Amino acid sequence: SSGINAEWPLRPGKQCYQCRVAITAGGLAKTPPMGWLNWERYRCNTDCVKDPDNCISANLFLTMAKHLAYDGYKDVGYQYVNIDDCWMERQRDAKGKLVPNPDLFPNGVDGLAKEIHALGLKIGIYEDYGTHTCGGFPGTRGHIEDDVNLFAEWGIDSLKLDGCFCNVTEFPTGYPAVTRALNATGRPILYSCSWPAYLGNKDTVPYGDIAENCNLWRNYADIQDSWDSVANIINWFGDNHGNLASFAKPGAWNDPDMLIIGDFGLSEEQSKTQMAIWAIMAAPLYMSNDLRTIEPWQKEILQNQEVIEVNQDPMGKQGTRVFQDPRKKYEFWMRELADGSYAVVMYRKDTSGLPRTYTATFKNLHIPDGSYRVRDLFLHRDLGTAEGKISAVLAPSGSSKMYKLTPLK
Repeated sequence: SSGINAEWPLRPGKQCYQCRVAITAGGLAKTPPMGWLNWERYRCNTDCVKDPDNCISANLFLTMAKHLAYDGYKDVGYQYVNIDDCWMERQRDAKGKLVPNPDLFPNGVDGLAKEIHALGLKIGIYEDYGTHTCGGFPGTRGHIEDDVNLFAEWGIDSLKLDGCFCNVTEFPTGYPAVTRALNATGRPILYSCSWPAYLGNKDTVPYGDIAENCNLWRNYADIQDSWDSVANIINWFGDNHGNLASFAKPGAWNDPDMLIIGDFGLSEEQSKTQMAIWAIMAAPLYMSNDLRTIEPWQKEILQNQEVIEVNQDPMGKQGTRVFQDPRKKYEFWMRELADGSYAVVMYRKDTSGLPRTYTATFKNLHIPDGSYRVRDLFLHRDLGTAEGKISAVLAPSGSSKMYKLTPLK
């Protein structure tokens, strides 16, 4: 089937009026998508002889899917299991079709999709708008309709489309062409674009067009397994929120990249900070980690339902950095929520010595004067009421506190 299906409104797209209105009437990604993505942790590791437990095989994806399903992640909203680059053969077949690497996917991607769907989860796949993927595998140039129809036949639920090996001047026509092709399949396939990530000059990025055609889009550099990487991404989004936040809405989200909680680079405090600020930013929550070996404290952060509720707030208004001290040693972030409350993160950036007390006035936080009930979303504890300001003790090197401020009637 194709066109509008009453069972599932389509992603937004300029090609038809119904497609645009559908996203606000209950379409894809009404809240930021959540799930697991292999790239940061597992990269392009295709050597299943030397490294059978960590190569990007069907076995790895199914194992992670089972951990999502059975270890509580699915229950709090994580649902997509996403395959990144390097899943396919280096050449298309004689009919021009993409071929999964048979050593990695002996039952094909469609076979893996059936097993993941049987767990009540969704499966995502990767391609590139250019002649090749970033890893040098066949790109979708010249094969858009054939490739997305193949993905639909396989039961794919999400497509990440990268932007290597192509001219960025073609993005304004190329990425929307894929939107139209996805809509024409008659299958609800979430669409993740890398369109703005390759454009560089933030002032000329056509975010309005991007938000009309993509459900989520990568804006900035790939995340790495380090606190420096996370901090750089937070800084970039803080500095550029004016260009970004206004375009986020149900069905369309800025994507600061994967959660690396559970890997090697973050302390417990830094892990809480990534989770908190991704929630404030209404960011997709795609973990890239090893769910087989994750520590209990890491799992607790990733499954924190109070923080996830902020991330998934139905109003879909992206929060922003609302205050930074002149020396850039600490800053405050705020997000308005659908119930009239405010989510706040107080975040310390400097690396000097002792824990210190920081105070955020309501003016700093851009919230109205009045009395508020204050709840700590990591302690899961009400802290009493506040008028005019809130204070927190923050340790150096990336610690934070996350509060929900609810106005007292």
